[in-house]
Amino acid sequence: MEASATPANWLEINRANWDARVPVHLTGEVYDIPAFVAGEQTLRDHEPGEVGDVRGKSLLHLQCHIGLDTLSWARRGATVTGLDFSRPALDAAASVAAQIGAASARFVRANVYDGADVLAGQSFDIVYTSIGSLQFLPDLEGWARVVAALLAPGGICYVAETHPLLGFLDFDCRSLRGGYFNRQVIVKDEGTYGNPGAELESPVSYQWIHHIAEVVSVLGGAGLRVEFVHEHDWIWFPIFPVLVRQDDGRWRFPDGHPTLPLQYSLRARKDSAT
Repeated sequence: MEASATPANWLEINRANWDARVPVHLTGEVYDIPAFVAGEQTLRDHEPGEVGDVRGKSLLHLQCHIGLDTLSWARRGATVTGLDFSRPALDAAASVAAQIGAASARFVRANVYDGADVLAGQSFDIVYTSIGSLQFLPDLEGWARVVAALLAPGGICYVAETHPLLGFLDFDCRSLRGGYFNRQVIVKDEGTYGNPGAELESPVSYQWIHHIAEVVSVLGGAGLRVEFVHEHDWIWFPIFPVLVRQDDGRWRFPDGHPTLPLQYSLRARKDSAT
């Protein structure tokens, strides 16, 4: 269902939705907490190489959820800060951090648009956004301004996201739906990718489709220089039933099926003289 304007209560609705996802994600297979505590990491294979060596660097993870990606960067040597608006998610992240001995990791409660105020006076070498985040934000220009404000001179913004084209595919991945240039809010009433069969206490969320061109434009408008955009033909979980898990653990379209990019990654840098 679509509406023409951003609802006034979008933040409260989305926060309740993500609060409700936390207990489902803590016990589901997508977020395998015991395996993570035992040493596994959750970053997609291309991310460490595209971000570069993070040892000794400060990293801010916006919309960090339960913090597994955040703590994966900590394991690689970064000093990490996770920011999220969900208190249950941050409590879970702090619990996992304690279990793996990530004593320097910290988690801050705030919505993204308040990030520059909550973290006033602080700057980071890396501002990181991971898969499934941007679609829950109505104002991408506001997001980019926060990113730019929190980046240290010479620092990078790194985005790893699902590809916006997925928002126009039906589950058979052969039929298209909706309009590519539609910018209206999408109201969803559904479960969660963490366990599609689980019922959520607050299943409604407000979402928006942000095209790659928009992400590039707002980061450039905020004074950052985009260094690359890469599209990838795989994803880390079976977002569509037709996808097949390959020997490398990645989910791709099967042989003979029409293909589209499933995710993208982007890196932008703040001028060192800024």
